[in-house]
Amino acid sequence: MSVVDEQVLLVRRAAAGDREAFSELVCQHWRRLLALARSVVAHLDAEDIVQDGLIRAWLKLESLREPAAFPAWITRIVVTTALDRARRSRNEVPLDESIHASSEVESLDSHLDVATLLGRLAPRQRAVLHLTTFEGMTDEEIGSALGIAASSVRVHRLRARRRLTELVQGGKSERT
Repeated sequence: MSVVDEQVLLVRRAAAGDREAFSELVCQHWRRLLALARSVVAHLDAEDIVQDGLIRAWLKLESLREPAAFPAWITRIVVTTALDRARRSRNEVPLDESIHASSEVESLDSHLDVATLLGRLAPRQRAVLHLTTFEGMTDEEIGSALGIAASSVRVHRLRARRRLTELVQGGKSERT
């Protein structure tokens, strides 16, 4: 039996109420979903976001028509949960983080702080970069996961890359 077939069987069992099957699905996808959530929300608690997404998935699992689509389906749920949390928290910046952000360019003097740079992007841009770079998804797959058109995926990726270039070059020009 192939990995896909095993996963389809687990999804079917979980949809029928088998908690152990759902637990196995969670174990298979946890690390990937956690990395994705961390990419999207940066400083927020990614584990809580993944758990919230998994609860939503458990409650809606019987509505999944195609069990083989589970990985893309759960990805979309977690991304949506992360984007919702990022929108709600947009104006909430912890004091220590605001101090860190003000010295961001200074940190570029010794090294590039990738997490800080990515944190300066919009959450959807971070999601697009993560799904492109770490998940190797196509624009169509990313669009499906984020609920946007493939052309919008390309725009978000382009804007993210431009913003990162501005941040890095801005830091370099400050150093000279």
